[in-house]
Amino acid sequence: MNTYIDIGINLTNKQFYNEHEEIINRAMDNGVDCMILTGTSVRGSQESAEIAKEYPEILFSTAGIHPHEAKSFNGESIHQLRMLLQEDHVISVGECGLDFDRDFSPRPIQEKCYKAQLELSIEVNKPLFLHERSAFTRFNELTDDYLPRLPKAVVHCFTGTLHEARIYLDKGFYLGFTGAISDGKRFKHLEEVIRYIPLDRMMIETDAPYMLPKNMPGMKHRRNEPAFLPYVAQTIAHLKKISISEVAEETSTTARQFFRL
Repeated sequence: MNTYIDIGINLTNKQFYNEHEEIINRAMDNGVDCMILTGTSVRGSQESAEIAKEYPEILFSTAGIHPHEAKSFNGESIHQLRMLLQEDHVISVGECGLDFDRDFSPRPIQEKCYKAQLELSIEVNKPLFLHERSAFTRFNELTDDYLPRLPKAVVHCFTGTLHEARIYLDKGFYLGFTGAISDGKRFKHLEEVIRYIPLDRMMIETDAPYMLPKNMPGMKHRRNEPAFLPYVAQTIAHLKKISISEVAEETSTTARQFFRL
Protein backbone atom coordinates (compact mmCIF):
# COMPACT_ATOMS: atom_id res chain seq x y z
CA MET A 1 0.00 0.00 0.00
CA ASN A 2 1.15 3.54 -0.74
CA THR A 3 1.74 5.71 2.30
CA TYR A 4 1.07 9.42 2.57
CA ILE A 5 1.60 12.45 4.80
CA ASP A 6 -1.30 14.87 5.22
CA ILE A 7 0.36 18.20 6.01
CA GLY A 8 -2.84 19.96 7.09
CA ILE A 9 -5.93 18.77 8.95
CA ASN A 10 -8.19 20.74 11.27
CA LEU A 11 -8.81 17.98 13.80
CA THR A 12 -9.99 20.45 16.46
CA ASN A 13 -12.88 21.47 14.20
CA LYS A 14 -16.29 20.84 15.79
CA GLN A 15 -17.18 18.52 12.89
CA PHE A 16 -14.70 16.02 14.34
CA TYR A 17 -15.86 16.31 17.94
CA ASN A 18 -15.45 13.02 19.82
CA GLU A 19 -14.26 11.25 16.65
CA HIS A 20 -10.50 11.72 16.79
CA GLU A 21 -9.63 8.04 17.17
CA GLU A 22 -11.99 6.96 14.38
CA ILE A 23 -10.70 9.68 12.03
CA ILE A 24 -7.07 8.71 12.67
CA ASN A 25 -7.74 4.98 12.29
CA ARG A 26 -9.59 5.47 8.99
CA ALA A 27 -6.72 7.59 7.70
CA MET A 28 -4.15 4.95 8.61
CA ASP A 29 -6.29 2.23 7.01
CA ASN A 30 -6.00 4.24 3.78
CA GLY A 31 -2.23 4.65 3.97
CA VAL A 32 -2.13 8.08 5.61
CA ASP A 33 0.33 7.19 8.34
CA CYS A 34 1.35 10.71 9.34
CA MET A 35 -0.82 13.81 9.83
CA ILE A 36 -0.10 17.39 10.86
CA LEU A 37 -2.77 19.19 12.87
CA THR A 38 -3.18 22.84 11.98
CA GLY A 39 -3.15 25.46 14.72
CA THR A 40 -5.27 28.50 13.82
CA SER A 41 -5.37 30.33 17.17
CA VAL A 42 -3.48 30.16 20.44
CA ARG A 43 -6.19 28.02 22.00
CA GLY A 44 -6.55 25.87 18.87
CA SER A 45 -2.78 25.41 18.71
CA GLN A 46 -2.75 24.28 22.34
CA GLU A 47 -5.56 21.79 21.67
CA SER A 48 -3.83 20.48 18.54
CA ALA A 49 -0.59 19.98 20.46
CA GLU A 50 -2.40 18.07 23.19
CA ILE A 51 -4.06 15.73 20.68
CA ALA A 52 -0.84 15.19 18.73
CA LYS A 53 1.02 14.27 21.91
CA GLU A 54 -1.31 11.29 22.33
CA TYR A 55 -0.21 9.80 18.98
CA PRO A 56 3.61 9.93 18.85
CA GLU A 57 5.17 9.75 15.37
CA ILE A 58 1.68 9.66 13.81
CA LEU A 59 0.38 13.12 14.66
CA PHE A 60 2.27 16.39 14.78
CA SER A 61 0.98 19.94 15.03
CA THR A 62 1.60 23.56 14.11
CA ALA A 63 1.28 26.62 16.32
CA GLY A 64 0.01 29.87 14.92
CA ILE A 65 -2.77 32.42 14.45
CA HIS A 66 -4.77 32.32 11.22
CA PRO A 67 -5.53 35.76 9.71
CA HIS A 68 -9.22 35.16 10.47
CA GLU A 69 -8.24 34.94 14.14
CA ALA A 70 -5.80 37.88 14.10
CA LYS A 71 -8.29 39.96 16.07
CA SER A 72 -7.48 37.70 19.05
CA PHE A 73 -3.77 38.62 18.83
CA ASN A 74 -2.49 40.29 22.02
CA GLY A 75 0.66 40.91 24.04
CA GLU A 76 0.75 37.33 25.30
CA SER A 77 0.14 35.55 22.00
CA ILE A 78 3.72 35.19 20.78
CA HIS A 79 4.94 34.04 24.20
CA GLN A 80 2.21 31.38 24.27
CA LEU A 81 3.07 30.18 20.76
CA ARG A 82 6.77 30.19 21.61
CA MET A 83 6.12 27.90 24.59
CA LEU A 84 4.24 25.45 22.37
CA LEU A 85 6.99 25.47 19.76
CA GLN A 86 9.47 24.23 22.35
CA GLU A 87 7.73 20.85 22.10
CA ASP A 88 9.34 18.48 19.60
CA HIS A 89 5.99 17.43 18.11
CA VAL A 90 4.99 21.06 17.41
CA ILE A 91 6.90 21.36 14.18
CA SER A 92 5.87 24.53 12.36
CA VAL A 93 4.79 28.16 12.83
CA GLY A 94 1.33 28.86 11.45
CA GLU A 95 -1.18 28.78 10.01
CA CYS A 96 -0.37 32.44 9.47
CA GLY A 97 -0.61 35.00 6.70
CA LEU A 98 -3.17 37.36 5.18
CA ASP A 99 -6.76 36.86 4.05
CA PHE A 100 -8.28 39.88 2.31
CA ASP A 101 -11.12 37.80 0.86
CA ARG A 102 -13.17 37.47 4.03
CA ASP A 103 -11.58 40.22 6.15
CA PHE A 104 -12.73 38.54 9.35
CA SER A 105 -9.99 40.55 11.09
CA PRO A 106 -9.01 44.14 10.21
CA ARG A 107 -6.16 44.20 7.69
CA PRO A 108 -3.73 46.24 9.84
CA ILE A 109 -4.15 43.69 12.65
CA GLN A 110 -3.69 40.81 10.21
CA GLU A 111 -0.42 42.37 9.07
CA LYS A 112 0.85 42.97 12.60
CA CYS A 113 -0.02 39.40 13.61
CA TYR A 114 1.61 37.95 10.50
CA LYS A 115 4.86 39.90 10.92
CA ALA A 116 5.11 38.81 14.55
CA GLN A 117 4.86 35.16 13.45
CA LEU A 118 7.47 35.61 10.74
CA GLU A 119 9.81 36.90 13.43
CA LEU A 120 8.89 33.99 15.68
CA SER A 121 9.67 31.50 12.93
CA ILE A 122 13.12 33.02 12.51
CA GLU A 123 13.68 32.93 16.28
CA VAL A 124 12.69 29.28 16.81
CA ASN A 125 13.99 28.14 13.41
CA LYS A 126 10.94 26.10 12.51
CA PRO A 127 9.31 26.17 9.05
CA LEU A 128 6.30 28.30 8.15
CA PHE A 129 2.80 27.08 7.29
CA LEU A 130 1.39 29.99 5.30
CA HIS A 131 -2.08 31.18 4.27
CA GLU A 132 -2.70 33.76 1.55
CA ARG A 133 -6.04 34.56 -0.02
CA SER A 134 -6.84 37.60 -2.16
CA ALA A 135 -3.78 39.30 -0.67
CA PHE A 136 -0.95 38.19 -2.95
CA THR A 137 0.75 41.57 -3.46
CA ARG A 138 0.66 42.72 0.17
CA PHE A 139 1.52 39.26 1.45
CA ASN A 140 4.69 39.22 -0.63
CA GLU A 141 5.63 42.79 0.30
CA LEU A 142 5.59 41.84 3.97
CA THR A 143 7.23 38.45 3.52
CA ASP A 144 10.04 39.79 1.34
CA ASP A 145 11.25 41.98 4.22
CA TYR A 146 12.12 38.79 6.11
CA LEU A 147 12.98 36.49 3.22
CA PRO A 148 16.77 36.22 3.62
CA ARG A 149 16.36 35.08 7.24
CA LEU A 150 13.26 32.88 6.93
CA PRO A 151 13.33 29.12 7.42
CA LYS A 152 11.56 27.00 4.81
CA ALA A 153 7.96 27.93 4.02
CA VAL A 154 4.95 26.23 2.44
CA VAL A 155 1.96 28.12 1.06
CA HIS A 156 -0.75 25.69 2.04
CA CYS A 157 -3.98 25.03 0.13
CA PHE A 158 -2.61 26.81 -2.93
CA THR A 159 -5.33 27.87 -5.37
CA GLY A 160 -3.56 30.76 -7.10
CA THR A 161 -2.41 31.30 -10.66
CA LEU A 162 0.60 29.84 -12.44
CA HIS A 163 2.23 33.30 -12.31
CA GLU A 164 1.80 33.37 -8.52
CA ALA A 165 3.09 29.81 -8.19
CA ARG A 166 6.23 30.73 -10.12
CA ILE A 167 6.90 33.68 -7.83
CA TYR A 168 6.56 31.48 -4.75
CA LEU A 169 8.87 28.88 -6.26
CA ASP A 170 11.43 31.58 -7.07
CA LYS A 171 11.42 32.53 -3.37
CA GLY A 172 12.20 28.93 -2.48
CA PHE A 173 8.73 28.26 -1.10
CA TYR A 174 6.85 24.98 -1.36
CA LEU A 175 3.16 24.63 -2.27
CA GLY A 176 0.52 22.50 -0.58
CA PHE A 177 -2.37 21.11 -2.64
CA THR A 178 -5.81 19.92 -1.55
CA GLY A 179 -8.86 18.39 -3.19
CA ALA A 180 -9.37 21.75 -4.92
CA ILE A 181 -7.16 20.47 -7.73
CA SER A 182 -9.89 17.96 -8.68
CA ASP A 183 -12.53 20.70 -9.05
CA GLY A 184 -12.53 21.18 -12.83
CA LYS A 185 -15.11 23.96 -12.66
CA ARG A 186 -13.99 26.31 -9.91
CA PHE A 187 -10.25 25.54 -10.05
CA LYS A 188 -9.64 24.48 -13.65
CA HIS A 189 -6.56 26.74 -13.77
CA LEU A 190 -4.81 24.53 -11.20
CA GLU A 191 -4.31 21.83 -13.82
CA GLU A 192 -1.53 23.85 -15.51
CA VAL A 193 -0.10 24.71 -12.10
CA ILE A 194 0.19 21.02 -11.16
CA ARG A 195 1.75 20.13 -14.50
CA TYR A 196 4.32 22.92 -14.12
CA ILE A 197 5.47 22.54 -10.51
CA PRO A 198 8.23 20.01 -9.81
CA LEU A 199 7.05 17.11 -7.70
CA ASP A 200 9.77 17.77 -5.13
CA ARG A 201 8.34 21.24 -4.41
CA MET A 202 4.80 20.13 -3.62
CA MET A 203 3.10 18.52 -0.65
CA ILE A 204 -0.43 17.22 -0.26
CA GLU A 205 -3.09 17.86 2.34
CA THR A 206 -6.80 17.49 2.88
CA ASP A 207 -7.41 20.67 4.94
CA ALA A 208 -10.15 18.48 6.43
CA PRO A 209 -13.03 18.96 7.04
CA TYR A 210 -12.86 21.37 4.10
CA MET A 211 -11.85 20.99 0.42
CA LEU A 212 -13.49 17.62 -0.25
CA PRO A 213 -11.99 16.03 -3.41
CA LYS A 214 -14.36 16.03 -6.38
CA ASN A 215 -12.97 12.80 -7.86
CA MET A 216 -14.34 10.56 -5.12
CA PRO A 217 -16.75 7.91 -6.41
CA GLY A 218 -20.33 8.42 -5.33
CA MET A 219 -19.62 11.77 -3.65
CA LYS A 220 -21.89 10.82 -0.75
CA HIS A 221 -19.60 12.59 1.68
CA ARG A 222 -19.95 16.22 2.64
CA ARG A 223 -17.17 16.28 5.21
CA ASN A 224 -13.57 15.81 4.17
CA GLU A 225 -11.16 13.77 6.29
CA PRO A 226 -7.54 12.61 6.01
CA ALA A 227 -8.59 9.15 4.80
CA PHE A 228 -9.44 10.83 1.48
CA LEU A 229 -5.90 12.13 0.86
CA PRO A 230 -5.16 9.45 -1.78
CA TYR A 231 -7.69 11.18 -4.07
CA VAL A 232 -5.51 14.30 -4.04
CA ALA A 233 -2.50 12.18 -4.98
CA GLN A 234 -4.56 10.49 -7.68
CA THR A 235 -5.34 13.82 -9.32
CA ILE A 236 -1.67 14.84 -9.33
CA ALA A 237 -0.69 11.47 -10.83
CA HIS A 238 -3.30 11.89 -13.57
CA LEU A 239 -2.26 15.44 -14.45
CA LYS A 240 1.47 14.70 -14.42
CA LYS A 241 1.02 11.32 -16.14
CA ILE A 242 2.99 9.47 -13.47
CA SER A 243 2.10 6.70 -11.03
CA ILE A 244 0.27 7.40 -7.80
CA SER A 245 3.08 5.50 -6.05
CA GLU A 246 5.56 8.09 -7.25
CA VAL A 247 3.35 10.91 -5.99
CA ALA A 248 2.98 9.23 -2.61
CA GLU A 249 6.68 8.57 -2.23
CA GLU A 250 7.92 11.96 -3.43
CA THR A 251 5.43 14.11 -1.50
CA SER A 252 6.07 12.11 1.68
CA THR A 253 9.83 12.47 1.31
CA THR A 254 9.44 16.21 0.72
CA ALA A 255 7.20 16.60 3.77
CA ARG A 256 9.56 14.64 6.01
CA GLN A 257 12.52 16.75 4.96
CA PHE A 258 10.59 20.04 5.14
CA PHE A 259 9.14 19.45 8.61
CA ARG A 260 12.19 17.49 9.85
CA LEU A 261 10.07 14.49 10.79
